[in-house]
Amino acid sequence: MMNEKNTLTINFYLKKTRVNKDGKSPVVARITLNGKRLEISTGKSVEDSRWNTAKGVAKGNKEDVARLNSFLSNFHAKIADVYEDMKARRLKMTIEQLRDIIDDNPASGNTLVALITYHNQTEGDHLEWGTMKNYMTSQKYLLAFVKKQFGTADLELSQLSFQFFNDFHQFLRKQKNRRGEIAMANNGIMKHLERFCKMVHLALKIGWIEKYPFTAHQPKFDKVERHCLDKDELNAIKSKALEINRLEIVRDLFVFSCYTGLAYIDVMSLNSSHMSIGVDGGRWIMCKRKKTSVPVKIPLLSVPAEIIEKYRHGPDQLYRDRLLPSYSNQKLNSYLKELADICGINKNLTFHTARHTFATTVTLSNGVPIETVSKMLGHSKISTTQIYAKVVEHKVSEDMAALRMKLEPGQGRVILYTTT
Repeated sequence: MMNEKNTLTINFYLKKTRVNKDGKSPVVARITLNGKRLEISTGKSVEDSRWNTAKGVAKGNKEDVARLNSFLSNFHAKIADVYEDMKARRLKMTIEQLRDIIDDNPASGNTLVALITYHNQTEGDHLEWGTMKNYMTSQKYLLAFVKKQFGTADLELSQLSFQFFNDFHQFLRKQKNRRGEIAMANNGIMKHLERFCKMVHLALKIGWIEKYPFTAHQPKFDKVERHCLDKDELNAIKSKALEINRLEIVRDLFVFSCYTGLAYIDVMSLNSSHMSIGVDGGRWIMCKRKKTSVPVKIPLLSVPAEIIEKYRHGPDQLYRDRLLPSYSNQKLNSYLKELADICGINKNLTFHTARHTFATTVTLSNGVPIETVSKMLGHSKISTTQIYAKVVEHKVSEDMAALRMKLEPGQGRVILYTTT
């Protein structure tokens, strides 16, 4: 039982000695209980000129001011709720007990679960479903780690540190699949960490944290050999007589991508509005990449033009205005492996292989400048195209043979120097 009257006051003020790089001062809650004082960071900050010192609130009528004041009001209410609960149970209160309870029941609302919810609500509208699905998988691993490491379902963003990041990294490396095998290779782990970092950067942008906690992190992706089909393999797939209708459709979709460079989602989204007349008077595909919204303009070669014509009156086209039949990416990749076996191609064939094939075998190997290829692929940097498109040795040999003929006409080799 308590024999003394508890008195609680909560005020907000600016910590002007800790101005951040944006010129904002942290908003701190000053809690006084029975004459003893406690200061707690709210995780928010504001410019000095926009703070009403007398009232302990932000001033102005802008939306961000209203959001901040609403947040501070909720912060105040949650602390007061803790106080009233202890008072109702007639517990003897100390400032230390109040601090511990507040720490165990975060009042700021700036938690991992809140960040995940905010991210999915704001980013879900413009990210492709496949991308969002990947984010959800990363978030599942993140919350499983928090549960194992901290014994809680949620965590304040203020607790994020490089040690947290490193421990999460090690947690991912130890994950196993149903067969008891290591579930993820290095690049898969890096993608989960990359998504986590993007969410934390979002928290920084919206003011939920004052600084990015993982500056020491440098992602280390393993270099992956990017497969493409050579000329003979592409011709083998194009000319193969197929008796199974689904494999014929999958082959046509794959070949279409080999001759346009379009990614899976862009092929599936093609409709008649994307067909235009180009500067040369011929038919062009003009659309925006779903992944990046970068415009692409691709002259239509005869092979993809014939494929469009082949499916022009199919059911997908009649009811959904699509130029080509649709399959899920998962089914396409599954059927492509079957197609590779039938055609005697010993490569791990995926739909993305077609994009590499366009970059390497169809364009660069036939003398199309890398700058042109980069434009058709929708890349914003040439360096991205260089990663996609390795010029095959056959093309190097042809180019050097042409150089040899120019330097030494009629000679079988170039003599660069002589010795006496």
